[in-house]
Amino acid sequence: MRSRYRINTSQLAHFVTSTIVEWLPTFTSNAYCDIVVQSLLHCREHKGLKIYAWVLLPNHFHAILAGPDLSRTLADLKKFTAREILAQLEIERREWLLNQLRYFRAKHKTTSEHQVWQEGVHPQSIPTDAIMLQKLEYLHNNPVKLGFVAAPEHWRYSSAHEWLKGAEAVFRCDDWRQPT
Repeated sequence: MRSRYRINTSQLAHFVTSTIVEWLPTFTSNAYCDIVVQSLLHCREHKGLKIYAWVLLPNHFHAILAGPDLSRTLADLKKFTAREILAQLEIERREWLLNQLRYFRAKHKTTSEHQVWQEGVHPQSIPTDAIMLQKLEYLHNNPVKLGFVAAPEHWRYSSAHEWLKGAEAVFRCDDWRQPT
């Protein structure tokens, strides 16, 4: 694996992306979105995760994160959220999506019946403020680019709200300009 797609240092923030298998639309209600949000906040509180920016879209999320064991934290986050998403799908009897997650499970995933997340998070380190600003702009403008909203701050599940005075954010991010 090329080193640019690995988390090599815990001192740097990383831009990460995690995608639902086959890009299936899973985050279509608050119940599913809140699973990811609560898991991010849990990892912040209990695993030292720094959350600098994030956006959750119907079938994937982007985030700018840092932490003492970021690879392990992201693996734990994906494992936990997968369990919770599957449980919510069962409660809501969303059989079509459960069937798809079963059908698209990778053959080597023999310990589970379903696969929620694609493997990996495609991490990209952020060594400079210029790259941080570029990633922030990309991340926050993703819902606009995809045609979901007219402006980044109109997308509820995003840290774009933090850049507006008086806007109500889902949660406050850590300040990337502050030393850790």
